[in-house]
Amino acid sequence: MKKNLFTLILIFSSLFSFGQEANEADTLRRDALRVFMEADDFIRQEISYINYVRDIKDAQVYIISSDQRTGSGGREYTYYLVGQHEFAGMKDTLQFVSQPDATENQTRELKASTLKQGLMRYVRTTPLARHIHISFDQPVSEEVITDNWDSWVFRTSVNGFLNGQKTYNSNQIFGSTSASRITSEWKMDFEAEYSYNLDRFEIEDEIIKSVNRSKSFDALLVKSISDHWSAGGSAEIKSSSFNNYRFKATFMPGIEYDIYPYSESTRRQLRLLYSAGYIYQAYMDTTIYDKLEEHLAGQKLSAAYQVVQKWGSINLTMDWFNYLHDFSKNNLSLSGNMSIRIAKGLNFNFGGGASLIHDQLALVKAGASTEEILLRRKELATQYQYFTHFGLSYTFGSIYNNVVNPRFGSSGGGMMIIMN
Repeated sequence: MKKNLFTLILIFSSLFSFGQEANEADTLRRDALRVFMEADDFIRQEISYINYVRDIKDAQVYIISSDQRTGSGGREYTYYLVGQHEFAGMKDTLQFVSQPDATENQTRELKASTLKQGLMRYVRTTPLARHIHISFDQPVSEEVITDNWDSWVFRTSVNGFLNGQKTYNSNQIFGSTSASRITSEWKMDFEAEYSYNLDRFEIEDEIIKSVNRSKSFDALLVKSISDHWSAGGSAEIKSSSFNNYRFKATFMPGIEYDIYPYSESTRRQLRLLYSAGYIYQAYMDTTIYDKLEEHLAGQKLSAAYQVVQKWGSINLTMDWFNYLHDFSKNNLSLSGNMSIRIAKGLNFNFGGGASLIHDQLALVKAGASTEEILLRRKELATQYQYFTHFGLSYTFGSIYNNVVNPRFGSSGGGMMIIMN
């Protein structure tokens, strides 16, 4: 009898303890900080002590992020944390740089670590703060490390792609070598590229081969003048069987003005760039203007606008180019993309580009064969070109989006990247 009574007491004690733990877990989840950001499964698992909400209006803190390429070939990530409701007026900006050889896992761990640091200011005001422990696991060296490479970064790569079947095969080879030095005062970038494409078709007893080759060398030199002005120039040397260039050389000095300070470039830019210079073109075949080579001058005006805000992002670029000997030989292009949060759960994205083309001086007089047209091995006469993409999505239901369940593959939104 005593043994049975002891067993009943033990069971009731266990149930009571379990109920208390469950109630505490429910309370902690309910009181957790509500955060709006686009986070992948890894972030949700690593930062499990916040509530991920689907709509920005329900959030106590929303996070906007952006990234841009660094001079070494890595990426600089920036997170903007903005408080709402009881945290209104609180703002933080956090940054970290991933190395060019960083693995995907190393980068996502840095993302998680950076976000954890930024969120502590807000999490510490919640009941979950007593369960947070902060540690430092890397000793600091007293020695100042110098850069033996003086900010120079070198890269080289070779890529190949082979594809085939009984009556068709395709071979593609692409290689590049680059050297760059990017500091706050100077930007120097040099790159050489080579590509080779071969397509082979067997149609009955006939074999059709199509080859496309291109080589290029590009150089860019820019000097920072102030927080709004820059001056520099670009040079390009290339050959291309597609464009009918046996040899082309372009030298274009220019000057740029950014209405916003360059220090704000991760959040907003409005840059105006004007350049003009010399162009030499030697052709593989006689052009429609009966030319085998030309000495030319041209000018280019570019405008670029980028903004990242809590309602979404916009990225627009417009370019105008014309030859100075004949202003009717010109090219106007506009491209961009935008992602806009229209209302709660309703998102719209749109992108594309269009060009008005009147500067095709290198077109081959003899035209292109049927094979070259179908395989796009020769540039063809046109007055315009365009492309576009768009989408609309609507999400409704629970405001929370915390749980990660990888069974049978990704579900729900799958893998998402923090907004750029």
